[in-house]
Amino acid sequence: MKINVLTLFPDMFTPLQVSMLGRGLEDKKWELNLVNFRDFTTDVHHHVDDTPYGGGAGMVLQIMPIKKALDSLTNKGKIIITAPQGKTFNEKMAQNWSKEENLTFICGHYEGFDQRVYDLADETVSIGDYVLTGGELPTMSMIDATVRLLPGILGNAASPVEESFSHGLLEYPQYTRPADFEGQKVPEVLTSGNHQKIAEWRHREALRATYLHRPDMLSERNLTNEEKKMLEEIKLEKDN
Repeated sequence: MKINVLTLFPDMFTPLQVSMLGRGLEDKKWELNLVNFRDFTTDVHHHVDDTPYGGGAGMVLQIMPIKKALDSLTNKGKIIITAPQGKTFNEKMAQNWSKEENLTFICGHYEGFDQRVYDLADETVSIGDYVLTGGELPTMSMIDATVRLLPGILGNAASPVEESFSHGLLEYPQYTRPADFEGQKVPEVLTSGNHQKIAEWRHREALRATYLHRPDMLSERNLTNEEKKMLEEIKLEKDN
């Protein structure tokens, strides 16, 4: 996968070049192409913004340098803009994007884009109902969530499959050594060696975590009869 990012601050993307994603870059499992669209301005001062027509506070990013930067790319793929009015990013979106060969993100700043910039994009996406100073941090979050799903990035192919949101449930609790820490013991089933019992416990605890912390997710999931039975038992346990 090749990911293009149009940004005024390419240095902000250093975090994507370390840790697991950084190793993925070194191993050529994915490619990051940072494009400063200020380089595509034509005036002597390299302005990328201007005052809005009709008046108002702040400055608006112009379409011309952004369009020229896009035109310079040979493989754009899906073009994505981060903005508050976009649909909320989620794991399903990351899974779909991870199947693409190319993605291009456009990062905003100031008071936003000239409306005609949005017409250049295939998707407008938000990471939540709050405002940041620019689109770089949301873009990094979405790139991280997407690239980590590529084969070979995490090392363990099972890791992304078992995580929160992958199957519409939060992840079950996990433990490691010591088995007893200041009286807090690891559940016996996890040290039993009985893989079927461990799988059942993990499934139940994933349901429990989702019910307690994100019950809204359960309304979007088609529960099996077994899960419905587990959930009723979990509710009774909580009430008692």
